Amino acid sequence: MPTWKLHGNGRTVAPGAVVKPDERLNWPGTIAIGAQHVVAMFGATFLVPTITGFPVSTTLLFSGIGTLLFLLVTKNKLPSYLGSSFAFIAPVTAATATAGMGSALAGIVAVGILLALIGVIVQVSGLGWIDKLMPPVVAGTIVALIGFNLAPAAWNNFQQAPLVASITLGSIILFSVLFRGFLGRISIFLGVLVGYVVAAVAGELDFSAVADADWIGLPTFHIADFTAPGTWSAIAMFLPVVLVLIAENVGHVRGVATMTEDPSVNKTTGRALIADGVSTTVAGLFGGSGTTTYGENIGVMAATRVYSTAAYWVAGIVAVLLSLSPKIGAIFNSIPGGVLGGATTALYGLIGIIGIKIWVDNRVDFSRPVNQYTAAVALVMAVAGFTMSWGAFELGAIVVASAAALVIYHLGNAVARARKTGADDGGPIPAVGQLGGDPQ
Repeated sequence: MPTWKLHGNGRTVAPGAVVKPDERLNWPGTIAIGAQHVVAMFGATFLVPTITGFPVSTTLLFSGIGTLLFLLVTKNKLPSYLGSSFAFIAPVTAATATAGMGSALAGIVAVGILLALIGVIVQVSGLGWIDKLMPPVVAGTIVALIGFNLAPAAWNNFQQAPLVASITLGSIILFSVLFRGFLGRISIFLGVLVGYVVAAVAGELDFSAVADADWIGLPTFHIADFTAPGTWSAIAMFLPVVLVLIAENVGHVRGVATMTEDPSVNKTTGRALIADGVSTTVAGLFGGSGTTTYGENIGVMAATRVYSTAAYWVAGIVAVLLSLSPKIGAIFNSIPGGVLGGATTALYGLIGIIGIKIWVDNRVDFSRPVNQYTAAVALVMAVAGFTMSWGAFELGAIVVASAAALVIYHLGNAVARARKTGADDGGPIPAVGQLGGDPQ
């Protein structure tokens, strides 16, 4: 059982001080901050299953369980909440449409296993090989193309109720620039609330399932299916997501190390990857969405200066308890398509912009042809929906575009270096915030 030292008097944090991962405030304060973490993650976590058609309560359950597993695997040294990853939306949507939910879950499991294996390698050998595989131009391109590939899905939802969608989108944008700090970070959640109220006034809500749902009960479970036709084609679509999860987890670890002024936190990078991989695998096996470390919760820690893992134990337990209410899940499932259309228009675009921000932050030199074509070709492939098929086996646009980015960069860079025609020097993997969350 983990234990924590009491920080100071347990009630306040002195100016310039932080509550470290192995410390805590008194239990009332710790529980209050844990509840804040639940509110912070909730807006983004429920959107993923709502968009993909997965059970909201099941995703919430495995989000809580995943957080607790993360704390155990990282030996209670790395504060983090594991919520739904937006990087899974595109492959889950495509796989569910072509091969069914069981095959989509198999893809999530495959990503989790691969991420855990990479975590083991990182724990043993370090991050150097990842830096070489995925320099900033490649990392930014892969993150961006995942968001832009989803643009048609946003438009399909938007068309269902253009007025409600427009109000939802406008509210999200307004809240993001109107509010600072925590409220600004949950602008998508607040915008969805506004859209939901407008849809209710317009008579667009179907609340019958909410009335019929029980207050207490187990979530709905689905089992990953590795034998259904089309499953292995579906799994291929998920593999680029691994690169995004690596970037998110590395960025999270580096962010916590910087804010706590404790470089030793960086030594938990391998364990963080393993933990997220295990969490994603468990979720995928039984019907939950894939997980990742959450930027929204980084924001809560930065605002409170409390990095205690005790607060995350509280958050994980609260999430599990909330998941045991089918009525809560039914409320989220009642969100109409128009509201989702407004939210996803902002959300998918934000994913793309985070990829572009990686280029800007790392000063990617686009005067070099190898960088130009790495990004240009991959983005067009993703937006247009390029696919490749061999009989029943098909590779979706995300995997085709991601593979193109890697091949163009590494082969093109080798030729450019040999011919001295403008090779890219690469650089370390950039820190990436949780997709769709706080872009800071």
